[in-house]
Amino acid sequence: MDASRHPVTGDPGLFGPTSVTWQAHGDPMMWIAGVRALYLQALHPRAVRGVMQNSDFREDAWRRLMRTASFVGTTTYGTTEAAEHAGARVRKIHSLLSATDPDTGERYGVDEPELLLWVHCAEIDSYLHILRRSGYPLTEAAADRYVDEHRVSARLVGLDPAEVPGDTAELAAYFKRVRPELAVGPEAREVDDFLRRPPTHPLLVPAREALWRRVANLAYASLPPYAHELYGRPAPAPAVVTRRLRLTGTFLRAVPARLRWQLPPKHILRAMSRLGPGSRPAPYKVGR
Repeated sequence: MDASRHPVTGDPGLFGPTSVTWQAHGDPMMWIAGVRALYLQALHPRAVRGVMQNSDFREDAWRRLMRTASFVGTTTYGTTEAAEHAGARVRKIHSLLSATDPDTGERYGVDEPELLLWVHCAEIDSYLHILRRSGYPLTEAAADRYVDEHRVSARLVGLDPAEVPGDTAELAAYFKRVRPELAVGPEAREVDDFLRRPPTHPLLVPAREALWRRVANLAYASLPPYAHELYGRPAPAPAVVTRRLRLTGTFLRAVPARLRWQLPPKHILRAMSRLGPGSRPAPYKVGR
């Protein structure tokens, strides 16, 4: 559909239909990217400790994943007011939570900038990595735009945008700098165990083995080599992983978008209803 014949009207939100984020976040591979982000985030002992000490992870993990998906959907496709409200809520919750280092007894807030930055960068890196590696058409310039756009989402969770990577080179430099701080402790092991074998109703175990295990294995396999070393589990050769990501992306993208977007909470359909048909996310719009 030619967006030029269907001008966008109404509140475009924080990103808007002309952004890379608006197009990319409508892709179904974002779900695998979200699981990769969980694996990556768990490698920062202080960050993952904040999660584990403030929730029953094994009981709350699914709700937590859904809350993250809803936050991303709201901040991407919601109105400016809705996005700002979602950010304020996250900041409020984080300001009330703290964690304790079992080795030193230090008590620290989960909203420390270094921890928020790690969570942010792990998410953005995972979204970008999975999209590009699975065949989503993102040029280097578009990838840099995507990283820069997410200084907005960084601000929403309480970070100073000026202190957040603004392109892929800065993002890579950040991971190189933080790499010595990463480790696999008991909390990361628990996250890994959950993602490999999430508790489910006995009748759903076959579905977990057939579907979820493939998602989790692919998300894990797509991690950087140092992550595999830390977790202590091997992964297939990179070429094999890339081929599987591309096959999975091809399969999921073959499902009509309108059908995929019918799943709750329908952020994209609500945005299109608000802004008109010209706001429909599509990969071909990324280069515009």
